Amino acid sequence: MNFNNKTLLSSFTLPNGVELKNSIVMAPMTNFSSNPDGSVTDAEVNYYARRSKGVSMVITACTYVTPNGKGFHGEFGADNDDMIPSLKRLAQAIKEQGAKAILQIFHGGRMCPPELVPNGEIVSASDIPAVRGGVSTEEPDVKPRPLAESEVEEIIHAFGETTRRAIEAGYDGVEIHGANGYLIQQFFSPHSNRREDQYGGSVEKRMTFPLAIVNQVKKVVKEHATSPFIIGYRFSPEEPETPGITMGDTLKLVDTLADQGLDYLHVSLTDFFSTPRRGVEDLNITRIEYLLDTIDNRVPLIGVGSIYSAEDARKAFETGVPLLALGRELIIDPDWVQKVSEGKEEDIVTEIDKNKQEELVIPDPLWNAIINTPGWFPGVS
Repeated sequence: MNFNNKTLLSSFTLPNGVELKNSIVMAPMTNFSSNPDGSVTDAEVNYYARRSKGVSMVITACTYVTPNGKGFHGEFGADNDDMIPSLKRLAQAIKEQGAKAILQIFHGGRMCPPELVPNGEIVSASDIPAVRGGVSTEEPDVKPRPLAESEVEEIIHAFGETTRRAIEAGYDGVEIHGANGYLIQQFFSPHSNRREDQYGGSVEKRMTFPLAIVNQVKKVVKEHATSPFIIGYRFSPEEPETPGITMGDTLKLVDTLADQGLDYLHVSLTDFFSTPRRGVEDLNITRIEYLLDTIDNRVPLIGVGSIYSAEDARKAFETGVPLLALGRELIIDPDWVQKVSEGKEEDIVTEIDKNKQEELVIPDPLWNAIINTPGWFPGVS
């Protein structure tokens, strides 16, 4: 083993005692490849299995907890018990390769395409349309309907029920998806949340919904899990909108989350070394550094964002971040971890090879999205 890669390849123990075989995680990425009824396809199962051998933990693409939370075409579901066999197939495929299987649970809120949700009715914290992504970006007249308090409680309960299904399906944990502009973030954001009840107002009140979901998930795990079960939480540090989430808001949220008994926090970044837009004194200090300082070793942080080479990973670990997620890179080269562990890091592929879809075991819908989205993946222009 190259000494420089020691951190990367060493085992890591989460707060609940679960040991990860190394510090590299597969990031959650939508793959658009499930059946219309929300069940997983053979192509999807094979795609995950191909990438589950080297990493210590695989976080799945997001799965919806209620029918009105489906955010993507080809997204797999976990909103009722009939989905447990489908969920189980995916968990087994990941675990058979030696990785922990983490189910990412989510509600799309105002980002859901109307054609995917009952009666075409999209819901959110308030009736504010999205300005980036989501149907309301193209059709400003399409406003989300504000959720009634009773509906908010039902969704909180649904996150718990999906956690129970994850336990029954054999997953090792769940990741609460509070990032990327979806419903949990919509409640935390002053852009999308203009409520005047217990779920809106100050930054502390806007934490009510995210924290209620965390507590519900913890409660269900305590009731139903017979062995240590991982609970993570993903968040986005900032929004460009005004009003919108600032880095300062996120540090308050993270400070609170760090005391909730979670097993990890997972920041969503396009660039690991990016710096804040606003809300903190020094805009030259990276977001990761601010987060690590705020967390102060209370809970592990997973960093992510444009890590392609082993050298990129080593630089990331030098910040003190204990865990690193690879997303696009594991699509480009599923054997990334194995190559590092075998001292063959010079063989790591860092640009997508347009002639190797079959060899890379990438389902057609995801492949088409990669090839037809210039700039998303290195090698696609």
